[in-house]
Amino acid sequence: MEYIGHLEGERTQLLIEHLKGTAELCESFAAKFGKEQWGYCCGLLHDIGKYSSEFQKRIRGESNAEVDHSTAGAQICMKRDGLYSFISYCIAGHHSGIPDYGNYRDTGSVSSLAGRMKKKICDYSAYKKEVRIPNLDTMPVGADENGCNDFALSTFIRMLYSCLVDADFLDTEAFMKNGETGRDSGESIEILLDKLKKYTEKWLHNTDINTVNGRRTEILKNCYEMGKREKGLFRLTVPTGGGKTIASLAFALQHAMKHHMDRVIYVIPYTSIIEQNAKIFRTILGTENVLENHCNVDYEASEELKPMQLAAENWDKPVIVTTNVQFFESLFANKSSKCRKIHNIANSVIIFDEAQMLPTNYLKPCVAMIEELVRHYGVSAVLCTATQPALQSFFGQGVKAEELCPRMEEQFKFFKRTTLKNIGKIEEDELVEKLSGEHLALCIVNTRKRAQILYSRLQGEGVYHLSTCMYPIHRKRMLDEVRERLENNKRCILISTSLVEAGVDLDFRSVYRQLTGVDSIVQAAGRCNREGKNAAEESFVSIFQFEERDYVPGQQNQLDAAEELIKKDADFFALESINEYFQNLYYLKGNSLDEKKILEQFENRNYNFAKVGKEFQLIENNTMTVFVHGDSDADKIMQQIKERGFTKAGMRKAGQYCVNVYEEQLKSLYDAGKARLVSEDMPDFYELTDQEQYNEEFGLSLEVEKGAACFI
Repeated sequence: MEYIGHLEGERTQLLIEHLKGTAELCESFAAKFGKEQWGYCCGLLHDIGKYSSEFQKRIRGESNAEVDHSTAGAQICMKRDGLYSFISYCIAGHHSGIPDYGNYRDTGSVSSLAGRMKKKICDYSAYKKEVRIPNLDTMPVGADENGCNDFALSTFIRMLYSCLVDADFLDTEAFMKNGETGRDSGESIEILLDKLKKYTEKWLHNTDINTVNGRRTEILKNCYEMGKREKGLFRLTVPTGGGKTIASLAFALQHAMKHHMDRVIYVIPYTSIIEQNAKIFRTILGTENVLENHCNVDYEASEELKPMQLAAENWDKPVIVTTNVQFFESLFANKSSKCRKIHNIANSVIIFDEAQMLPTNYLKPCVAMIEELVRHYGVSAVLCTATQPALQSFFGQGVKAEELCPRMEEQFKFFKRTTLKNIGKIEEDELVEKLSGEHLALCIVNTRKRAQILYSRLQGEGVYHLSTCMYPIHRKRMLDEVRERLENNKRCILISTSLVEAGVDLDFRSVYRQLTGVDSIVQAAGRCNREGKNAAEESFVSIFQFEERDYVPGQQNQLDAAEELIKKDADFFALESINEYFQNLYYLKGNSLDEKKILEQFENRNYNFAKVGKEFQLIENNTMTVFVHGDSDADKIMQQIKERGFTKAGMRKAGQYCVNVYEEQLKSLYDAGKARLVSEDMPDFYELTDQEQYNEEFGLSLEVEKGAACFI
């Protein structure tokens, strides 16, 4: 017990109880990575600034003056020996966010940690009567007698910060609600594993490896068995149709059971895939055990969903399904609302589904973070995909991925459903002629402009166009029509951009794909003979190029890396070709694998948490949103927004009728009086006022003068 019995009044008693309650919670959270002593110290000292008489007057209602209570504990820690200095970041930012360190020139008016150390604050020395500062006799993660690893130390500070802010919130919440918080952590991993085994039990008897189900069973059984291995880094390289979703869950739950781990976290690039996988998991494991956490999910709609809303704050559920954006931006954030959950990543199994989609412009910091989680926070990570990226060289010594797929090369040969043809450079007329002769064909091109041109030349019965210039409900309606025609073997030619390559369940007899990254080509091939109804020799995926390369922002390196394989006449579906492609891509990208120089912000014990939190954005926000009055439901949604203001729930509904455009495109619409700002409160949200600018064939037309869509 770290208290001296000098209590002065009810409020002081409540403060002591809060410090103790937060310390004990923070201690239990930090124990997951072996640093409980640090967690306890952090929780005990975070609010000692509240001992000032000025703060006590404020809570008694005798003063309205703002009182800084966070700097006190940070200053105390900085004045002690070097170990406590790491806690300073956490305490200083437990409300406002982890600060940058700053520099010696910063004055007390600057929000940096260096500035906070010089800040004059109210006298809080009364804490000495009641709080004894604990000793720290263990080293922080990333520091030992041989020196320190700055990135590891910065990650430790983030984890400790997460423990603190979650403990602070939870202790306060329990007090305010008399312990009746309404939180529900879900069922145990043991129960979930039992549910999965009962679900897959009937499959495990199929041992005929000459059948698709037999092969899926072989992969599934191996994942169950491999789940008993020691913690570490793994790969699950499974061809399309190999059942990797259930197989990865089998490994994850078996592994979590073996090592007494707390949860399974699925990290997925596309919300469409998330929604599919989360539905499967809920069916098998129960709705109460699966938290779907991304921008399209709203748990605030009813009181019944309250436990899920609360769990979304700190990921306190046994199975989490989230996005690359949510996962990595939280780990590199500095604000409490985003960081609160990350301590619950410790002691988890993380499945990186479609691992080839890890963002290349942030690849080095993302891989560095995965390595930290594996090395120091009890995490096992699985890189799960049919097109495995060549990441091994980015991991440090002693972190090597172990493959979970049995007889991997044999599986890819067995599941091969298509034949790749490189038809080289062709004229647009030739492509139109080829497509005109098809019955069930998908053509994917690299730009919206090219998709529109091809569609215009092919228009007729059974010809469809799909792009992000259509709002989501419109796209869904078009996809439903396409599926209906495919299922009934009616002529169907779909001209699309890459949005159909992942998370869209379509099955064409042939696919044409404009040259792009090899991983995208393999994804596109997954829309050809998907159900295996035809022989691979009769199901062609044709790769083509136009004489002049279409400009695709941010994709030039991918095209260059793919062209290197084209020169060698390589088989894009071969595992060695995929590996070579990614090696070429990473070489070409060079320094841009850490485009914002994130890793450089954590060097020489001078850490820029706030700067990185602002700059680490996997999706750059350089677009504006245009709301389209597509139907009566859309009109009602917009009316509610105008009457009630912007709410999360309202904006999620509105998103189903929105198209994102570049700023200069929005300016053209606005200047022509065809779009207007909805409210000054949301400066990037507009509504379309001229409905003729949107049509059923192309979606939103951005060429104002000619009235025909023109996209980049």
